[in-house]
Amino acid sequence: MNPAASLPSIAGIPIDFILFAVTLAGVALFHHHVLKVAVTGLVVITLYKLLFSPFATGAGVPGLMAHLGHEWVIIANLFALLVGFALLANHFEQSHLPVILPKVLPDDWKGGFVLLILVFVLSSFLDNIAAAMIGGTVAATVFKKRVHIGYLAAIVAASNAGGAGSVVGDTTTTMIWIAGGSPLQVLEAYIAAVPALLFFGVIAARQQHAYQPIVKDAPQGVTVDASRLLIVAAILVAAIGANVYFNLRAPDVLNHVPVIGVAVVLAIVVTSVWRQPDWSLVPGAVKGSIFLLSLVLCASMMPVERLPIATWMTTLGLGFISAVFDNIPLTALALKQGGYDWGFLAYAVGFGGSMIWFGSSAGVALSNFFPEARSVGQWLRHGWHVAVGYVLGFFVLLLVWGWHPEPLRKAGAPAAAPAVAAPATTQ
Repeated sequence: MNPAASLPSIAGIPIDFILFAVTLAGVALFHHHVLKVAVTGLVVITLYKLLFSPFATGAGVPGLMAHLGHEWVIIANLFALLVGFALLANHFEQSHLPVILPKVLPDDWKGGFVLLILVFVLSSFLDNIAAAMIGGTVAATVFKKRVHIGYLAAIVAASNAGGAGSVVGDTTTTMIWIAGGSPLQVLEAYIAAVPALLFFGVIAARQQHAYQPIVKDAPQGVTVDASRLLIVAAILVAAIGANVYFNLRAPDVLNHVPVIGVAVVLAIVVTSVWRQPDWSLVPGAVKGSIFLLSLVLCASMMPVERLPIATWMTTLGLGFISAVFDNIPLTALALKQGGYDWGFLAYAVGFGGSMIWFGSSAGVALSNFFPEARSVGQWLRHGWHVAVGYVLGFFVLLLVWGWHPEPLRKAGAPAAAPAVAAPATTQ
């Protein structure tokens, strides 16, 4: 029996979801008070969970503490990355490389499209937040800070699509890897991600060109500050290196210590001796992070304790669910349940979150720099091509590759039967 079925509900919808929907509606309607709305929503939902609806980890204060004990690493990592990448983006901008980049990007709409391809490629080996932030920083420069919301959605989608087929490109694929999945098991996600990119990328690039064409003429006498670029590289290497090292040597540490966030903060502090970042950006980044993390915490408390039987149709639906709920607990549930084709799952939960701005960490981070993106209605209206691209890519993968559920196995362990039996052909 689904535990959510026994929760207090209205018209069959658990009140938890209704409160979260009201919070999201408040964010969409009251653009100038989003922090107050998000924090108020978090407080109301927390109090309701304490009094009437148990957490997945238990009821009352003990359940809340256990829940926070599970979520704090994710929240701490995300907070450090959001604030840290605000300083990283400033280093990148101050390097003057974004000013020179238009010289190598194609003219007209094709320049915006090539930039999305670069974000896609970067995200295959960088954290998708870093790829999105770099793409957003370049876009702000080459489009004179007039970036179309449809193009912002495409930057987020490109970063998530690029990481969907790489075990170091997204937290969800890394989770599959840690659980015993082979990198080859998620690589197939690129069969879906590439056609999705081609679809939404062309449309978004044309949207951007009509809104604000690319600026091709760089100012005369501008030189690249190599030291700033080296600092950017050092911060990214610190984040990636910490992630890869602990994944290989002590993956369990990642569940208990925010090592990626700590690595980023240490890299920023150490390199500040060489070049000072713009510390004045920190208060604004902290304020934006509190708003965004309030929504992430609200989503983490929703009663999604069980998934339907693993099929390609279920997986397609998980993509839409991940646009509203944190894809990390969704991935954890899927790993526990088993019976999935892990490439399909990686694409669905990784790329699906792009359909709404707060559906992925990359979208959350980018909206910190482009507050106009914090409108669900505008994101859906102008970024419709992301949702269509998601469905298109999914069915390309289904038709070309087929649904092949496989068990996860640890190194040296015998193969186990899938938790849910399913035919190894396209359904």
